[in-house]
Amino acid sequence: MNYKLIDMEVHGDRRGKLISLEEMHNVPFEIKRIYYMFDTLPNESRGFHAHKNLEQIIIAIDGACRFILDDGERRESVLLNRPDVGLYIGPGMWREMHDFSYGCKLVVLANEYYDEKEYIRNYDDFLKSLKEGK
Repeated sequence: MNYKLIDMEVHGDRRGKLISLEEMHNVPFEIKRIYYMFDTLPNESRGFHAHKNLEQIIIAIDGACRFILDDGERRESVLLNRPDVGLYIGPGMWREMHDFSYGCKLVVLANEYYDEKEYIRNYDDFLKSLKEGK
């Protein structure tokens, strides 16, 4: 499975807490794109795609959601519910996002600019791409 949870170093005192995201340090790639998701309702699901080459780190900066990660052989569930833990997802991983808490906010760091051709949006096509080694 091409994913891992990354504990982010927290700096803080009585005034509050801060986490710094630095490429090639706690983010294992050059950051080319940052985006965030918000206002996803608890009964909605997102994702349902894989990326051919894209690497991402996803952080639940507020609230929680559950990821289903699939490498074509195994499916695992990962709960993101802490702003000091990032979920690294490497290339070739099918992902689904479920069970959003009300007000959940996710920030995503990616190693490439948006490219629709980079997405695999059909699960059968995803499985076929794994067999073909793409």
